[in-house]
Amino acid sequence: MASYYAKSEIDNLSLTWGLVALMLGAMASRGELEQRVMELLWQSRTPQSVGDVHALLSKERELAYTTVMTVLDRLAKKGLVERELAARAWRYRPASSQAEVIAREMGALLGVAAPEVRVEALRALALGLSPEERAQLVEPAVG
Repeated sequence: MASYYAKSEIDNLSLTWGLVALMLGAMASRGELEQRVMELLWQSRTPQSVGDVHALLSKERELAYTTVMTVLDRLAKKGLVERELAARAWRYRPASSQAEVIAREMGALLGVAAPEVRVEALRALALGLSPEERAQLVEPAVG
């Protein structure tokens, strides 16, 4: 039986589906609730207690205090948040900026791809940027 696809097309398709599976795995390592907690911590200017995070989340959905405590503990074990003891309560803050976390995750995804796939993925990302965002990419980083 003749194949409709050249071997290189099949290899590229396999790589693409492999990247999709890796991306889904990366997202699964931080579920929806963990992602929302991270967003709240990134938005905050000061470290937050479990009670602080619980109060913010309770405006959006009904959650047990212990659920929030477990989520923050898991994020700490994953190295995504740091905690410090203050007035007999743990206070949590992001271990890295949101941009640093996204860059690390994107780098991990791109790192397992073939060079030509990496270039195509980066090209697709660049094409999705506004002209202003593209201009910022060539400017030296501040900081």
